[in-house]
Amino acid sequence: MGFGKSKKVLIEVDASEMSAAQVRLLKSINSMIAHVITTDEEGEFFESSAEVMRMCAALIKQSHFATDLQFNGIPYADQAIEYSMDILTENMTNAKVVQYDN
Repeated sequence: MGFGKSKKVLIEVDASEMSAAQVRLLKSINSMIAHVITTDEEGEFFESSAEVMRMCAALIKQSHFATDLQFNGIPYADQAIEYSMDILTENMTNAKVVQYDN
């Protein structure tokens, strides 16, 4: 773990259109993801992974599209979360591993 301890990754995000609550949640998600990928304890790994997913869902529900651009009472945030979970489940079922590293 020497590499992770000696190096910092700075992530810059334009938060000009985000509320203070959205910014706090985004920071919390980043922190929790770092915890998930560095923890050595099984319980923390599972609980923190679930917490990351819960926080991502909360951020989707607070999104500009979901809160300000609702049309005809359509629950876009819920639909987006359900769609995301369907895709995640499909990828897990098909044992697809998505590599985003360039």
